[in-house]
Formats: sequence, C-alpha cells, structure tokens
Amino acid sequence: MQDPAARAANQQRRSLLGLAFIVIAVSALAGYLIFGAVQSDRGGQTLPVRPDVQPDLTAEPAPAKPRVVPELLPEITLANREGVPTALSSYAGRPLLINFWATWCAPCRREIPLLNELRQERTQQKLEIVGIAVDFREDVLQYVKETQVDYPLLIGEEDGLAAADAFGVGLAFPVSIFVDGSSRILAVKVGELHRDEADFILDRVADVDSENMAPDTARAAIAAELQRLASVRAESTPDKATTGG
Repeated sequence: MQDPAARAANQQRRSLLGLAFIVIAVSALAGYLIFGAVQSDRGGQTLPVRPDVQPDLTAEPAPAKPRVVPELLPEITLANREGVPTALSSYAGRPLLINFWATWCAPCRREIPLLNELRQERTQQKLEIVGIAVDFREDVLQYVKETQVDYPLLIGEEDGLAAADAFGVGLAFPVSIFVDGSSRILAVKVGELHRDEADFILDRVADVDSENMAPDTARAAIAAELQRLASVRAESTPDKATTGG
C-alpha cells in the first residue's frame, strides 16, 4: 500500500504534468486556429506563426524560419509498455514512422487504425511504426487495454516532452515523423495523418531506400505533395460562413 507522503507526491506530480499537457493542447489549438501556419521545406512540417511579431508591410517579407528538425534520428530512450527502457535507435536500420500522440488528443486517437493498417500492409517494406505517448503512463496503459494498438509503444511524461523537443516538433500533436533505413528524417507531418499522405510519403521513403531517389529530392517532393493535398482538403471543406454553419 502506498504511504501518504508518496501518494501526495504522486498526486502533485500528476497535477504539474496535467498542467503541462493542458498548455500543450491550448498552444497547439492556438497555433492552428488563431495565428495560422507556415509550411517548412522539411517534409511539410506545419508550425504556428508567432503572434507577437508584427510584419513590416513596407519591406520585402522575410521567409518564415522553420523549427529545426534534425537530419538524423536523435538518441532517445523511453520506457516501453512493460516499463523497460528502450532506445529509439533499437528500431533503426529499417524505415520508421514515429508517431507522437496522447490519449487526450482526438486526432491522435483517430490515427491509430490507419497506423495499424500501414504496419500490416508495409511488411515487405519492413516498415516499423513506433508510437510515442506523451501522457501519464497509467492513462496510456488503460487506453491500450481498450483499443487495439498493433505497434510498439514508448511512453513518456516529462521525458516524453523532452523527446518531442529533440525532434524539433514543438507542442502540436499528433506528429508523424518518417525515417528511412539509414536513420535520415525525410518528412515531418504535424496534424492528423491521412491515408493519401502516408502512402505518398512511404513510397518516397522506399524510393530513397532503394536508391531510386536522393533524400533531398524526396523531401522536396513530399513537401510539395503535402501542400497540394492540404489545399485540396481545404477546398473540399464547406465554409461555415457561406453555408450558415
């Protein structure tokens, strides 16, 4: 039985982490809905525009500075479902789709069936999908008891936030990171991953691994296609202002 002091300390830790997760959720929402977004040239990464910087309309507009995403898979170690510390590099040597998510994130939860399907369909490509849950461990374990998750999971609380920072992805979830068999990061997709996006990116990862395409060429192709698909989706979404919604 947990003694009162340990129980109080654990409750305080959960309260502080809970506040941090609320900040993440609010920051992500503000970034998407209030301040707009910019596309980087590193695989279609979507990042919030700073609201405190007012543009000089008389000067030539400066290009948006993208968040720095590492070229190679960073060194990260987190506990797996069984609580065993597991290095992300232990999955290297094959194509990876690394998905940052949380149980409180609705788009993250919607992605799980697609991720299960991709792992099953891409066995010939030797694709491995690794979910990184930035959440309370007990909440994640309870959620995966009730939801089928067919791929490896790593779980982090404070260290999960540090892992997201190591990838340069900031505070917006979900985030999907695509890595080739040589541990090079080819694409970062912030926001819910869709089937057409995933298939296009994974096909380009396969092109790079088979040496049919250079990594930088693949990155550019992915960024352009993600932007095109985002435009198509935006055009197909009814405007509430014109539909009376």
